[in-house]
Amino acid sequence: MEKTISTAICQDWFHKLSLHLENDVIIVGAGPSGLVCAAELSSKNIKTCVIESKLAPGGGMWGGAMLFNSIVVQEEARYILQKYGINHREHTPGFYVADAAEASSALIYQASHNGCAIFSGMRMEDVLVKDDRVRGVVVNWTPVLRLDMHVDPLSLLSGCVVDATGHPSEVVKVLVNKNQIALELPEKGIQGERSMNAEAGEKACIRYTSEVYPGLYVSGMAACGVSGSNRMGPIFGGMLLSGMKAAGLICSALGKA
Repeated sequence: MEKTISTAICQDWFHKLSLHLENDVIIVGAGPSGLVCAAELSSKNIKTCVIESKLAPGGGMWGGAMLFNSIVVQEEARYILQKYGINHREHTPGFYVADAAEASSALIYQASHNGCAIFSGMRMEDVLVKDDRVRGVVVNWTPVLRLDMHVDPLSLLSGCVVDATGHPSEVVKVLVNKNQIALELPEKGIQGERSMNAEAGEKACIRYTSEVYPGLYVSGMAACGVSGSNRMGPIFGGMLLSGMKAAGLICSALGKA
């Protein structure tokens, strides 16, 4: 029995990896914006995989605020809660509360159910840049990188990459720092996020969701960090709408709108 169990796991996992050595889209970061983007792209038969450095996908949504695992979503993004079957109730006009665990689980399920491959415990350490375009990511195990072990990585190819790594904007930072690249933003560089301003942060999260370099998109808090916008805390409508916008931009670029 033990051999059968181990064989099944190894064969299935390596089959999944082999299928996703080349993708239409790679999303780095399985927070709310990345998962919504993944669910939407996969629903259109766009070959997508998500690279998540932690063991469990979901990003900061799991913890709500200070481990109070409830989240707030405003009216503009309510349709996403409804689309994914996430229970919610109106707290005050225009603002809805939902259980963080249910919301996170629903997004993970929908992305996976639609055909997106989620690789957890895996971290992006570099990007593939050819002919002035991002064409994939270089990955290794999160524990390997944390322990600073000298282990060579693997490369995953894709037509485009989404930086959904949240506050650190990790993909963009690697691209800019290693290649001295100016981004296609008004500020022409990584500004770093500003202090808390929920209203401004929510608007900026959506506004700056865009292609910042050929083949590289930013969504969620990565869009705020790259553009020098404010953080918004435990309100998630902007994150969800950012994932929708990123998926729409990519679909248009791939001719699958």
